[in-house]
Amino acid sequence: MHGDQHGKRISLLASLRTSALWRRDTPVSNTRETIGWWEARRIPFNLIVGSAGILTCIAVGLVGLGSEILFNSEFGLPDPPLFALMGIIIYGLLANVCFSGGWLAELVIRKIWPTEADRFATITFSLGVIFSVLLTLAPAVLIGAVGIFKLLNHARGIHN
Repeated sequence: MHGDQHGKRISLLASLRTSALWRRDTPVSNTRETIGWWEARRIPFNLIVGSAGILTCIAVGLVGLGSEILFNSEFGLPDPPLFALMGIIIYGLLANVCFSGGWLAELVIRKIWPTEADRFATITFSLGVIFSVLLTLAPAVLIGAVGIFKLLNHARGIHN
């Protein structure tokens, strides 16, 4: 059974890797096509990173709610909450500025190293998505870990 799960994961990764989102089947030959290839991926990029952001908001909200209920503390919650909304908007804008850096970098590579530009694009897009998702999930992991340690310390204090 465990091997079957591993095979399904590998199959899922292989299908993701071969999907049209990550590939460039036709070489790009000019600036307009380069920018077009990247811009056709902006909405999927935002949906992927935005989904990670929603998971982060849920995790931070749960830690904050748990902290309020268990410890009468507002750990993990911004004060005022409007700061969180402003942070999310600024983060989204900066993520899109960085995304635009992908096609800008490809245009530079296309001038310097034209034979590798298409490969550069697919690799940097893939790595950019992975990095963006990990960066977006980082607050959830950090706040979640601290929340777990607070909970364990609280439980340890109850039993001592």
